[in-house]
Order: sequence, then C-alpha cells, then structure tokens
Amino acid sequence: MLDDLPVADFSAPCTGGAPFVLSQHRGTALVLYFYPRDNTPGCTDEGIQFRDLHTAFTTLAVRVLGVSRDSLRSHENFKAKMSFPFELLSDEDEALCTLFGVMKSKNMYGKQVRGIERSTFIIDAEGVLRRQWRGVKVPGHAQAVLEAVRELKAA
Repeated sequence: MLDDLPVADFSAPCTGGAPFVLSQHRGTALVLYFYPRDNTPGCTDEGIQFRDLHTAFTTLAVRVLGVSRDSLRSHENFKAKMSFPFELLSDEDEALCTLFGVMKSKNMYGKQVRGIERSTFIIDAEGVLRRQWRGVKVPGHAQAVLEAVRELKAA
C-alpha cells in the first residue's frame, strides 16, 4: 500500500458494539495499528503506549484503533483489562490484514508461521493513507506516530 492513496472502504467487528466502517468516519483522521495478539508482552506494551498518549491523539482529532486476528470477545477482555480508551477491531478472516498487506511468514521458535507484522498506518480525514510503519519495534513507537500526526496536521 502506497502513501497518499485512498484506502478502500472496509468494515470490521469492533469492541464497543457496532462494526467499524471506514466510510462512516470521514472527517476524522485515524491511526490504525496492527499487532499480533492480545495479552502478549509486546502487544500489551504497544497498547499501553497508545493508551498513555490517547489524550494527545484526541486533542489532535485523531482516533486510534488497534487491529489483530483475535476474536471480538478476546478484544473486549484485553481492552477492559488494560483500560484502553480506544476500540479494537477483530480481523479473524484477515480481510484487513490482506488489505494492508501485514500478513508475513515469521520464524517462531524455529518454525515458520504466518502472522501479523506489527505495522501502523495514519489515514487522514478524507480516507487517504498518509504514513505507514512496517516491522515496528515497540519502544517509542506510539510517540513517533504522535509526532508524525503533529507534522501532518501542521503541514
């Protein structure tokens, strides 16, 4: 997926009730972060970073959403346990993972497995992809995303 191109409309099950439909959120910029699994150390740390910076994102009129292949029930539990103030999208059928090209072969404990490559995308209020990070390293990532959002808003 290339920067500065419109993102195809999508719908996904979402914590908090109604499914998330991209086209229904025109006018709001989004940070969409893909992570491998609920309740794992790296994914928990990443979510905590976005949680702790949530007020800064909302002050900039940016909505943060996490995405993984976990079930909606798993997401609801993870969100409640970690007090995430943002919603999580369930992508059990990998439709969003495919749209954003985040499924990769990974080596885990000597075995090849397919999984989500930790990735983050900024989508502007018109639904255009403005920035992306792939192969994300968790430490400091949410802060880097916030700084990128500030730069885009200032431009």
